[in-house]
Amino acid sequence: MRLSISPLPYGILSLLFLAPLPATAFYLPGVVPTSYKEGAPVPLHVNRLTPMAPMGPDADTQAHSAISFGYYHPGFHFCKPEGGPKDVGPESLGAVIFGDRIKTSPFELFMMTNETCKRLCDEQKLDTRPATFINRRIRENYGHNWLVDGLPAGQPYRMSDNDRLYYSPGFPLGKHQDEPQPILYNHFDLIIDYHDVGGGNYRVVGVWVDPSSRAGSRNLDEKTADCGDEKAPLSLNEKGGTSVTWTYSVYWRPSPIAWAIRWDAYLHVEDPKIHWFSLVYTTAIVVFLAATVSAILMRALKRDFARYNRLESFNLDDFSTSAVTEDGVQEDSGWKLVHGDVFRPPKNPLLLSIFLGNGAQLFFMTGITTVFALFGFLSPSNRGSLGTAMIMLYCVFAGIGGYVSARVYKTFGGENWKRNIALTPVMVPATVFGTFFLLNLFLWVQGSSGAVPFTTMLVLVSIWFLISVPLSFGGSWLGFKQAVSL
Repeated sequence: MRLSISPLPYGILSLLFLAPLPATAFYLPGVVPTSYKEGAPVPLHVNRLTPMAPMGPDADTQAHSAISFGYYHPGFHFCKPEGGPKDVGPESLGAVIFGDRIKTSPFELFMMTNETCKRLCDEQKLDTRPATFINRRIRENYGHNWLVDGLPAGQPYRMSDNDRLYYSPGFPLGKHQDEPQPILYNHFDLIIDYHDVGGGNYRVVGVWVDPSSRAGSRNLDEKTADCGDEKAPLSLNEKGGTSVTWTYSVYWRPSPIAWAIRWDAYLHVEDPKIHWFSLVYTTAIVVFLAATVSAILMRALKRDFARYNRLESFNLDDFSTSAVTEDGVQEDSGWKLVHGDVFRPPKNPLLLSIFLGNGAQLFFMTGITTVFALFGFLSPSNRGSLGTAMIMLYCVFAGIGGYVSARVYKTFGGENWKRNIALTPVMVPATVFGTFFLLNLFLWVQGSSGAVPFTTMLVLVSIWFLISVPLSFGGSWLGFKQAVSL
């Protein structure tokens, strides 16, 4: 007897054997942990200086500036690493647009190695101009933004409703409240939490900085320094020269916090399950209410449309109250009296269709971005991933925008279809890009690190014309090709 074996089970078995291969090779950028041995160097990178909201109940929460400065701006006179600062890896498109400028630093950190009063660089001489510049930045509440293993170095605080410790990203450049003149923080105590994962491997799970101002600090040799007394703060003299010595200390402490939840203290996450349950319940209630209201409205509209169709079958001479009542047709009342105005075509269907198309494009972009964020694809460790995802998804969904715009314009009886196809992918993005370019000019003039480089502008324009515009043209062509059914 001859057996006939289907090749389908063999194909399924082959896929099952091959499934672990891509699964082990796949990972999300910024999600793979970095383990360090004891004594291994841990890099500390510096980012731009930005205005930050001071902590505390009596703190001034008003924003005094919207301009960010690069860490190595010549006005700050911060210490530079040997050979000059270098860029840390290629920044994503979203990170560049949002103003991230991550550089190397002269700080030396070694896993589980405590060090006190380390010399950072030679003594810096600040004359009138940099002293005035730094004091102004202190009054405007500017703060440092450091990164250790991708984690922001911040300051701890506790919420009033619980006793849990949280971190606020960044720490101030100096202090000006309750002081006769601004004081500059020139000493930094870095407290770094690490988690033991076994096998002699350790991971960074928390970073916070306790800055202080010390006028009496001085360098002793190439590695160490005298940190001076914290009770004698350092103030910059705007009318003469001031000597500044930059020092730091590093302290490591073990922590039970796992690497997977190290961002919870920064994002104020209490219990992830609570957020999922709340999201599911809210979504279910919204969907149920929307379906109920839609069913009621559809039923009422179908009844009204049927009644209007019956009215068209009557002659005007036969429109007497008795005849209409006998046939179950009643006169309109209330809001139904304006049904003729509601269904009237707009005066400018071209403009309305363009806005509706771009609105549909934004709607789908927002929805898919939210889904990616919920499933953890947009990790906070991967800086700029949110902005990059929004830009790329907006361009990818340009076909939907062109299709919706064409369908709406054709439904309203529009005849200038060429103008609709050309303006849908150009009018709204060009307006936004023009406004963005104008505001970016002001940042360029101010010397802000938040100014988007010209090359990044060219990349945005290239993505716009190479991806968004062709997809929008294709969607519009499909929209005009299909017949309108009313």
